[in-house]
Order: sequence, then C-alpha cells, then structure tokens
Amino acid sequence: MNEQSMQELVRQAISPARFCHVEGVVQTADELARRFGVDPDQARQAAWAHDYAREWPVDRWYEVAKERGVDEQFFAVAELLHGHIAAAMLPELFGIDNEDVANAVRYHTSGRVGMSALEKVVCLADYIEPGRTFPAVEDLRKLAEQDLDLALASAFDNTIRFLLDRQKPIFPLTVLARNHLWKEIADRRKL
Repeated sequence: MNEQSMQELVRQAISPARFCHVEGVVQTADELARRFGVDPDQARQAAWAHDYAREWPVDRWYEVAKERGVDEQFFAVAELLHGHIAAAMLPELFGIDNEDVANAVRYHTSGRVGMSALEKVVCLADYIEPGRTFPAVEDLRKLAEQDLDLALASAFDNTIRFLLDRQKPIFPLTVLARNHLWKEIADRRKL
C-alpha cells in the first residue's frame, strides 16, 4: 500500500483532531529518522499507523486485544492497547509485515527495554510533535536535535512525573525502558 492510501485509511478511522496529531507525528518521525540514521519510510509507516485504533471504545480495545492475542499485562492500562491492536493489524490493513515497524507501533506509548532506533524515533515523535503544548515540550524538542536517547529518557521522566502527580497508574515497562535508557546514557558518558 502506498503512503497516500495509508493516509486515507487512517483519516477515515480517526477524528480530524487526532488526524492532525498523526500528521504531526509523521512529520516529526521523518525528521528524527533522517537526523538519527533511521529509515524514514519505515518511520512514516509506523507514525501513520500508530493511533489507528486510538479512539475506539475501551470495551472494543479489550475485545480485539483478546482476539489478537495481546499480552495480558497490557490490559492493566487500557490506553496501551491501541498500539498493540494497530501493530497486529498492520499486515491486513496496510500490507506491512515488518517486525521493527510493528514494534514501533506496538510500544509507541509505553516504550520497552532494548528499543530499536525506529521504536525510539516513533515514540519520541509522538511525544514532541508540533501539536504538543505541555510545559517541558520545548526542552525535549531541543534535546531531540542532539541526542535521541537523552530526549526519550527525559520524555519518560516527564511522563512518569505527570502520572505520579495525578495518582495514575505507571506501566512497569515504561519505568524499565526509562531506567535502561538512563543506564545506556551513563555508560556512554563514561567512555
């Protein structure tokens, strides 16, 4: 499927406001991919697909996630299911059968230990796309001009702080991803 067809399929699946967000993620993922040596076509594919199921009702997330064999640990935080569902649907919806692209879609919200560069690009692009306006976003955009890992680790810190301040659940994989990135950064600084 070509990118224009993919774009139209996504446009039909989500609201205009969500589509605007997705366009921002595609643009940002393309820029980050080129900056950090990642395949921009794969970054764009993952970015177009990442929120395909984002606006489904929660009960549909659970139903489809069960049908698709999504790991039950992700059911603990329902908002994480949309990425797993979209990743599982990539081959039939978009004709994409690439595990790295699927993982970028699957983990764009939670992150995970050992993320590929493509996964990091899409996760960070979702976080800092031009439509985002939270207080730390400009600092994160500046970090993203220089260091993908540092920007993403800082984004995870910001997410965790946000969730803590609101007494919201923090998915353990996000904490593990954050810790792993900071360890890699610390190890790199020792060299």
